[in-house]
Amino acid sequence: MSRLSTLPKRLQPMLATLTDAPFDDKGWVFEDKYDGFRMVAKTQRGKVTLYSRNGKIISHSYSEVAEALQDVKGDAVIDGELVALDKEGVSHFQLLQNALRHDAKLQYCAFDLMFHDGEDLRGLPLLDRKKRLRSILPRHKLLALSAHRKTFGTKFFEEAESKGLEGIMAKRADSKYLSGARTDNWLKIKASKRQEVVIAGFTVPRRTRPFFGALVLAVREQDSWRYIGHVGTGFSHKTLGELHGKLMPLKTAKSPFLAKVKDEAVTTWVKPSLVAEVKFTEWTKAGEMRHPVYLGLRADKQAKEVAREHEKPRG
Repeated sequence: MSRLSTLPKRLQPMLATLTDAPFDDKGWVFEDKYDGFRMVAKTQRGKVTLYSRNGKIISHSYSEVAEALQDVKGDAVIDGELVALDKEGVSHFQLLQNALRHDAKLQYCAFDLMFHDGEDLRGLPLLDRKKRLRSILPRHKLLALSAHRKTFGTKFFEEAESKGLEGIMAKRADSKYLSGARTDNWLKIKASKRQEVVIAGFTVPRRTRPFFGALVLAVREQDSWRYIGHVGTGFSHKTLGELHGKLMPLKTAKSPFLAKVKDEAVTTWVKPSLVAEVKFTEWTKAGEMRHPVYLGLRADKQAKEVAREHEKPRG
């Protein structure tokens, strides 16, 4: 299924496959898995355009980052992650929700280079692209070059867990850059389970909580919506109000699910279009999330792209 995007196919970011465990391999390198959102930066004669993963131009929202990238040496297309850092320098997706209000420290962590001065670098080995990226990225507090470690992924993963990071990325050192493709040459290994979800409805508030009680969650399965549980924790008072304001215009009379789900009598259904991220402990046999916690909305994903992520053992 092709993705609608204003980003030309050749500029679409390469995607990683979820795998189940860290490993050691001298043909691989390992990087931090940042807890933010993907951003492609295109610099041309000093003009910078920032794109989200689904191709939206977001330069105006992150003008400080765009300004910092004006000093990139030459014309380039860079792949990286926009993150918001806490006092310990750890990235948190929730903090990005406040970044536009300037309450968090933003940073663009660059990890790959697709083009430079008209030359297509995507056919070069990853380590060659990274070396070239290092040579053109300016020194600036809003920019960082994603460091990597060779061979020893297991120890790197343990360190990432102890620092409270989301996990690690594993990349084949000689891999080419395959725009828009999800391949086994790039793997993601998560410290805690995360899942993108689509909001399908909300229940009435209980006790003293205002606005709503819990969100009804769904993922896309073939051509229909599959129910994967309710999330009722992880909301601040402010988040409850803001989310409720976004959900009310999406109200609809009909459930998007083929079968009945929990608490239908007290549920307001909404058009399945808002994408959020949750963390949880495990999947139940019925295919629902156990102990989900709401982390925030994701503006960089389309609802119809959101499917359940399955861990794939490394082949």
